[in-house]
This record gives sequence, C-alpha cells and structure tokens, in this order.
Amino acid sequence: MNASSRFDPRPMPVATLRSEWGWFVALGIALVLLGMLAFGNVFAATVVSVLYVGAMMIIGAILQIIQAFRVKSWGGFFFWLLGGIIYGIAGAIAFYNPVLAAAALTLILAFTLIASGIVRAVLGFRLRPQQGWGWMMTSGVITIIAGIIFAVGWPANTLFLLGIVLAIDLTFQGIFSIAFGVALKATPAVDSRRL
Repeated sequence: MNASSRFDPRPMPVATLRSEWGWFVALGIALVLLGMLAFGNVFAATVVSVLYVGAMMIIGAILQIIQAFRVKSWGGFFFWLLGGIIYGIAGAIAFYNPVLAAAALTLILAFTLIASGIVRAVLGFRLRPQQGWGWMMTSGVITIIAGIIFAVGWPANTLFLLGIVLAIDLTFQGIFSIAFGVALKATPAVDSRRL
C-alpha cells in the first residue's frame, strides 16, 4: 500500500475541495433525481431496497461460511456455519418474497426507531442543565412517535414505507450535496503566496 492511498486524518485543503465543487453539485442533482424517481413509484423503491438488503445478506452469508471453514480449528466452526446459513436463508427469502421481507424490515425499523428514540429522550432528559437539552429530548420523542406510527400501520404500510424512507434519504443527500458544492464555489480562493 503506497502512502497516497492511506487515510489522512488531517482536513482536506479547501482549495482542493473547491476545485471539485461541480462534482458535488452533479452528484446532488443525480441523487435528487433518483429520490424523485423513488417518490414516483414507492413500491418499486421498496422492492429495490429489499433486494439490496437481500444481496448484502447473501454476500455476508458466503463470507461467514468461508470463515467457518477457515476457523474450524478454533472450535467455533458450527456456530460460524450456522450463522452463515441462517443469514443466507434470510437473504434468499428477500429475493424469493420481497413483500414478506419488506414486512419484516418495516417492523424491525419501527422497533429500532422506538428504541433509538427512547435512548435519545432519556439522554436529553439527563442533560437537562445543559443548554440545548430540549432539542435532544424533542428529537427522541419525535423518533418514538415515528416508530409507533410505523408499528401501528404495520403490515399495511409494508409496501410503501421503505420506499418512502429511501426516496427521502436520496433527496436530502442530494440537496445537501448541492448546497455543499455551491458553498464550496462561493468560498473565496486563498492566495497561496500570502501563506
């Protein structure tokens, strides 16, 4: 591995980023267009989301099964192999029956939001003397409410909820990328002779 491919924790110079502002704007436009496409057919976006998760699970299963044969001398062969097989079955179900997989993922998303919201609300409440504690607590309460709405609407919301989440995510990523690119372009160039 050469020195240029290593991760450098120092901030990237603004001049380097500034010269790439157009790529950030182009990426943002592409993401917004994909988000609008997903909004146009949330059912298809849900199926695409489920198939993506299924593909990642199958790849993970293959890697776990390979790992099982690599570590069989450790005594954990059976557990690695079983974990890989179960993961592979879940991935195959996502491809065989995307609607069933979407139902399971939607329910998992609902309970994850509720749990995450509770943690954030409690953390916000415990930070009460600190300025801004109310924002953290409010964020947690809103996340809890969203999780409850998702859970109460289940399984009817299964066919569109993941697609809506994907569409919103793509759209906001795109908007923020465009805003970042425009802000980079507006950043004044630094004269290197003055440094």
